[in-house]
Amino acid sequence: MKIIITGGAGFIGSHLVSKLTDLKHDVIVLDNLSSGRRRNLIGQFKKIKFYHVDISKKGKWEKLFKNVDYVFHLAALADIVPSIDNPKKYFDSNVVGTLNLLEACRNYGIKKLIYSASSSCYGLTKKYPTSEEDSIDPKYPYALTKRLGEEMIIHWSNLYKINFVSLRLFNVYGTRSRTSGAYGAMFGVFLTQKIFKKPLTIVGDGKQSRDFIYVTDVVNAFVKSLNVKIKNQIFNVGNGKSITINTIANIMKGKKIYIPKRPGEPVKTMANIKKIKKLMKWKPEVDIKKGIKLLIEDINYWKKAPIWTPKKIKTATKNWFKYL
Repeated sequence: MKIIITGGAGFIGSHLVSKLTDLKHDVIVLDNLSSGRRRNLIGQFKKIKFYHVDISKKGKWEKLFKNVDYVFHLAALADIVPSIDNPKKYFDSNVVGTLNLLEACRNYGIKKLIYSASSSCYGLTKKYPTSEEDSIDPKYPYALTKRLGEEMIIHWSNLYKINFVSLRLFNVYGTRSRTSGAYGAMFGVFLTQKIFKKPLTIVGDGKQSRDFIYVTDVVNAFVKSLNVKIKNQIFNVGNGKSITINTIANIMKGKKIYIPKRPGEPVKTMANIKKIKKLMKWKPEVDIKKGIKLLIEDINYWKKAPIWTPKKIKTATKNWFKYL
């Protein structure tokens, strides 16, 4: 099959590229490299066609959709704090970019669009495990823009009959996760701190818990979404378990330092994954200890990442405290 992946040089996207080329699909990658990295596709460039383009701007890239069967849409800006600082940038990337993509899919008759949605759409839910039918209440611009992207996809499906699958990803971790830019994903922060023998900065008391799902399990969910029988559905993608941040720090065997709790963060995330297990026959395979072991084995990937100290984190997150 001929497949386009937006954001294919990114964390999850590059793993998906590897999986699809292993399955002998014809893969086209579109990425503006704002957070993706060419190094993530080492060993893939001879197997794929790569285009350095920004889908938030209309252009000749749309013609690449001719004769394409499936589209995986993973391109997005994905940080909370920068989205609070610059919501327009996130709207342009995650909403306008999705609009342009949908129009390309419509104009060229794509069979199915598979969207990387976010569990952040659930906001500060207190219902655990959280199911796809639970209330939507995004709390910051990143979460809102990802939800708006999902809303548009549903609308285009209803109006223009574009088949879709939307995967609401919970706390994805794994090798190739972002190493530069804004203060963000916990594992990247911890790994760099571990490399340079700095204490692991834990927000609040560390008793808050998250549903961590390893990247290869997420990729398997994306691949199963290609099944022609699975269409016009939304699925949670998580482990179905919730693990405290203190537990993660203990597994990583790092010295801990506690920093102030942040408003607007859920106490717990935990996916109800009954639907995806039943309809897709998918289930997570990598437990947290195995996942962290894989990260530690590849720890040098984070050598050039920023080292986040409590002082730097306080400065980076000042607008978080101001607005949330």
